[in-house]
Amino acid sequence: MNHHLSRNVAALTGFFAVACGAFGAHVLHSRFDALGTLSIWQTGVLYHLVHSVVLLAISRWNPFPRLAFWLVLGGVVVFSGSLYLLALTNIHWLGAITPLGGLGMLGGWLALIFKGRSWRGEAPEAPTDSRSAER
Repeated sequence: MNHHLSRNVAALTGFFAVACGAFGAHVLHSRFDALGTLSIWQTGVLYHLVHSVVLLAISRWNPFPRLAFWLVLGGVVVFSGSLYLLALTNIHWLGAITPLGGLGMLGGWLALIFKGRSWRGEAPEAPTDSRSAER
């Protein structure tokens, strides 16, 4: 995956996070009130939006941290997606899937930590600023 594609995926993820937040607040609010699941939906939206920003930030890293990107993205899909389904259906076994997404997001954070470390004691590659190359 290149920087352009990863940035587009991150932007699309952020778009859907905002859309889910707005849809939940305006269209689905009465359903959540009836089921008592509004806070579940809000948790899914919060983690979705925060990790969309994380995806956008790491899409600019050089070299691109593929493992971290895919772990965070997969984590968002599983974590927030299972919470969205749980909030909409109130099917409680869906909550058992949610921690797997959380593990994916945590794995992405750990992958970012280890991306900046070198196992041979060498300094990590410094990020490049594409704007300075254009001048």
